[in-house]
This record gives sequence, C-alpha cells and structure tokens, in this order.
Amino acid sequence: MPEDTSTPGPPVAQLDKKKSIILGIIGLAFIVLIFWKVIPQIGSYADALSALQSMGPMSMILIIVSVLIYLVFYGFPFMAAAPGLKYWRSEQVNQAAFAISNGVPGGGAVGLAVQYGMLTSFGITATASTAAITAVGLWSSFVTLGFPILGVGALVLAGQNGGGYVLTALIGLGVLVAVIVIFVMVMRSESLATKVGKIGNCVIKPFAGRIKALQGLDLVAPVTKFRSSMYELLKRRWLAITVAQVAVSVAQFLILYFALRGVEGWDSAGTSILVAFAAFAISQLGMMIPITPGGLGTVDAAMIALMTKFGVATGAATAADLVWRAASFVPQIVIGIIALLLWYRKAGERFATTKVEPTSGSPVESA
Repeated sequence: MPEDTSTPGPPVAQLDKKKSIILGIIGLAFIVLIFWKVIPQIGSYADALSALQSMGPMSMILIIVSVLIYLVFYGFPFMAAAPGLKYWRSEQVNQAAFAISNGVPGGGAVGLAVQYGMLTSFGITATASTAAITAVGLWSSFVTLGFPILGVGALVLAGQNGGGYVLTALIGLGVLVAVIVIFVMVMRSESLATKVGKIGNCVIKPFAGRIKALQGLDLVAPVTKFRSSMYELLKRRWLAITVAQVAVSVAQFLILYFALRGVEGWDSAGTSILVAFAAFAISQLGMMIPITPGGLGTVDAAMIALMTKFGVATGAATAADLVWRAASFVPQIVIGIIALLLWYRKAGERFATTKVEPTSGSPVESA
C-alpha cells in the first residue's frame, strides 16, 4: 500500500561542502592542539607508554571482553526505539551512523539521513523511523546530562571532596530537570503541548527582530506535531530505550576502568571504581562541546585532568584514557564501515528489483 503522504519525510542532509571543510579543519586543529599541547600539560605520554608496557595479559583480556560487551550493547538502542527491528539490523544502523558522524567532517546530518534510509529499507515506516531516530538522540543527550550528576554522587561516596564539582552537578541537574519537565508536559497532553509552544513563542519573540530565522516562526505547530509522532512510541518503549542507552554508557565506562586498573596493576589497591566512574561521568560534559566528533580530545583532556586530580598517577591516567579512546572508537569505525557496505549492497539488490507503478507512483517489488 502506498504510504500516507502526511507522514514526515526523511531527515535531509543538506551538506554545505565549504562549511563542512572549514568545520573539519577547525575540528582537526582542535584535536591536534589538545593531544599535542593540552594533554602533555596534564598527563605524560612517556609515562603512559611505560604503564602500557607493564600491562599483563589478564588485563588485556578484560579490556577485550569489555569492548565486546560495549559493542553488543550498542546494538540495543534502535532495537528498543523501533519495535520490530531485529538486533543485527539495529546494530548496523547505530554503528554505520557512528562511523559517518565521527569519521566525516560535518557528518552528523549525513548520519541522520543514513539512519533513516537504513531503517526504512528494513521495513520500518517513515513515521516510526523518524520517531526512533529522535528518541535515541534525545535519550543519548539525557544520559550525557545525567551522568555528571551521578559522577559527583560517586565522588562523595568514595570519600573524595566533591565540593568543587557540586556547582557543575547542580547546573547539569537544573538543565536536565528543565528539559525533562518540558518534555513530560509536551507528552502529557496536546493542550499542554500547545501551551509549551505558546510559551516558546513568547521566549523567542524579543529575538525575532534581530534573527531572520526566527521571524514568523510559530512553535505551536512543530511542538504538537512532535508530540503526535512520539507519544505512542515513548508511552510503550521509554523504559527499554532508557535501559539500552544507560547500558551503552556503563559498558563504555568498564573499558576505561579495566584499562586504568590494568596499567596500575591488579596487585595493588589502585583507584576505586567510584573514583574512576566519577572521572568518566563528569568528563562526559565534553560531549556537549560540538567542536570535535564524539568529544574526541575534549573528553580525553577532561578525563585525564579529573583522574590526576583524584589521585591517579599522570602516566596511568594518560595510558588508561588512550586505551579507552582507541578501544571504544576504532572498532566502531571499522564495524560501522563494514555495516554500511553490507547494507549498501543489500539495499542495492533490493532497489534493483523495485519498479514504479505508473498509476500510483508507489514502489512495488517486481516478481
């Protein structure tokens, strides 16, 4: 049956080549600057190399196992957000988008379009695909904002002085609560969604005269449309999406923890898991700085600085971060490229057997 024309269209990747090149160069410059100048001021590459050389085979096995767990968990978010989507296809969608978003300058928009294309090619409707992409993106942001709060709590439980980070936690908590309250209001009823849209109009009104993009903008329609497209999904699947997203972040932390304990040596007391988690969780705020892909460099610098501040040796902190970054970044890029190539081949075969029905204009598969 032809799809209803009222369903939302795909996220369009309107990629400005000149802008993408400039942003790519800026991002690359920041990455080089951070790893070349910033990290050596807070860590030590030489000490990191020595620490890595002392890592035993058991530590390597634990890191490999944690990486495998992380990669497995990475396939669950879209499976949770798109009912009916099989696990491997969910893994393909997330890994391919990761490879594009983190490996291509300005690849975020392209990654969204690829996610949409893959989901629809797997039989997920346009409306459900858009809702799934939105839900996964939103929940990822919720976890990123929520983890620093948990990190400060872990720091206090570990007996560390978390006073210097209380303000950060309070800011994160305030932003998270505000976002969740607005989100719940929008989801609760159409009348509340309309009120949120009207409040938004009042907020942007003073800026409309100065910002051309805001002139004539009415938020009521997009807010109510957002609610109608997301309500049924989130009503049934919000818990599954939450568990899937938290599991991904926890698995990524385990890579860091096993790397840190590996370079410190398991024969000593070493850094407690609460302190390691605090450094990992608070550093995730670097993900909110949209300069480098995946927080590359910004998160690393913050993580090393936090670990050394919490008592970890500079060499161990630097080595653990480098192992964590390589182990959680490189395999995903490789798997993402493979997933994308496999999907492209299958999609090509599928579209090759598709013809357009002259009377309706809707694609139907040929016999």
